[in-house]
Amino acid sequence: MNPQRSSARIRQVAGAALVVAALMTTAACGGGGGKKDEEKGGGKGAGFNAATGTKIANPSTKAGGTLKMISKQDLDSADPQRQYYGMAWDFSRFYARQLVTYAAKPGDASAELVPDLAKSNGKISNDGKTYTYELKDGLKWEDGSPITSKDIKYGISRIWATEAITGGPSYLKQAIDPKAEYKGPYKDTTSDGPKGIETPNDKTIVFNLATPNVDFEQMLAMPAGSPVKKEKDTGAKYQLKPFSSGPYKFESYAPKKSIVLVRNTNWSKDTDTVRAALPDKVTVTVNPNMEALDKLLIKGDYDVDMNGTGLTQSGRIEALKKHKANVDNIQTSFTRYVDMTPVPPLDKVECRKAVVYATDFKSLQEVRGGEEAGGPIATNMLPTTIKGSDDYDPYGVKARGGKPDVAKAKEMLKACGQPNGFTTKISARSNNTGEKETAEALQQALKAVNINAEVETIDGAESQSITGSPTVVKQRKIGLIMTGWGPDFPTGQGFSQPLIDGRFIAPTGNYNGSETNDPEINKLFDDALKATDPEKAAEFYKKVNHKTADLAVQMPFLYEKNFSWRSSRLTNVYSSTAYNGRYDYASLGVMK
Repeated sequence: MNPQRSSARIRQVAGAALVVAALMTTAACGGGGGKKDEEKGGGKGAGFNAATGTKIANPSTKAGGTLKMISKQDLDSADPQRQYYGMAWDFSRFYARQLVTYAAKPGDASAELVPDLAKSNGKISNDGKTYTYELKDGLKWEDGSPITSKDIKYGISRIWATEAITGGPSYLKQAIDPKAEYKGPYKDTTSDGPKGIETPNDKTIVFNLATPNVDFEQMLAMPAGSPVKKEKDTGAKYQLKPFSSGPYKFESYAPKKSIVLVRNTNWSKDTDTVRAALPDKVTVTVNPNMEALDKLLIKGDYDVDMNGTGLTQSGRIEALKKHKANVDNIQTSFTRYVDMTPVPPLDKVECRKAVVYATDFKSLQEVRGGEEAGGPIATNMLPTTIKGSDDYDPYGVKARGGKPDVAKAKEMLKACGQPNGFTTKISARSNNTGEKETAEALQQALKAVNINAEVETIDGAESQSITGSPTVVKQRKIGLIMTGWGPDFPTGQGFSQPLIDGRFIAPTGNYNGSETNDPEINKLFDDALKATDPEKAAEFYKKVNHKTADLAVQMPFLYEKNFSWRSSRLTNVYSSTAYNGRYDYASLGVMK
């Protein structure tokens, strides 16, 4: 890209960030209201930040109507065992249930695990290695047949079928069968699943772990723990029409275009104390034009952005100026960062450190809207919501005000045998708010030390097969991956392990983009899992975080905040810590 155009873009966005900051002051003082806050089909918004913290915007129990969602990109998969995007986990609550799930409460209270398909949380025995659950009465699939313990076991067993079921988290597999003795239901047709899962009858399921793991119920609460009816399983094609155990079922799904969910008449509220199931229908329209998407939201054609990554620069300026009562400024649990892959010369630690020292963190923050719209500058990977987080800053990012240290970067380049710089590629998702622009800001900063980085944009829905494939990354010579991550569950295991434990590296759907496989880091995870005291475990996660920073295999730059839009007709809107600050989709209703 033309460097002059890139530089102009950075200055333009930085100026816009100052406008947002000024509007934030107005919004914080005024709260919202007035004719400018009215929108089609809903009247006034509930108020600025009305759905943050412990607050609920427009509480209501009124059922009916159509919840109209729009999204910058499609689900990574509709198949519960293949989902890893936070928005997909949130959306799957409409049609997939688990033994336990997160409470339908605002803010931090949402992190509580409550019974879902099970009558109660697990009964733990055998020194923390055995978890037993009894299913509720009256559970039914969308065809009216009963949901059994064998359906739950079968659904979970699909995680082992990595030849077809790719992209989802592998925690359950690691906890139950770390040696991967089971080969999955498509290859192993003689057994009824992993030996570590027993179903003595249709109402009871027992998990026998290889070693104790205090986060096991957190793993079961993921969509990966959802039941699948064996007779309805179509393998890799199951994502086109999952069979529903929840309050809605698929009427249609056109990948990268649209989703329509309608009521599952065989779901019973008597068996589900979590999902509100208020709308009669839920629709999703995929529109990769992010600025046009924001205009449609503000116009009132749609209720909420399913992607949940916040308004664009132009969208938030208009929203805060004219419709601030429809906006929430949410501190998420996401860290925005750059993965440094082993593509040469970034396989050398000094070359990676050169990138860190050359980066203008302040410009990256400004491109994403400044501290209010983008978030505070990050100095290490762990967000503050995770025990073990601290202010570790081995590269003095805060001390230098987020600005580059060109001299130190050049020193590192000399140390790694690249005194004249090098060439690489930065991948960025075209339909992830601000990601391409952030990559361009990084590109501009790196030029100052002769690191020439070409920005390569990809569709976010295809990232599992591109940046999630170590082979493809090497073929395309992608050295830097612009990305972000929120905790799978609120512990160091739930945040860090998929990103940095070498045993989690996968041929596709890989999230350890740096392909780090450090024995010391791997052992620290094992030690943490053996610690029954969360505070002791946190000390191991702190060491993992420090070691990761010292290796410079990941470059965090923001603890993310965003401005999220909710239509005036949207009811029961609240920010959920369990879903990294997104609204809890399963609780939403609409005014007809």
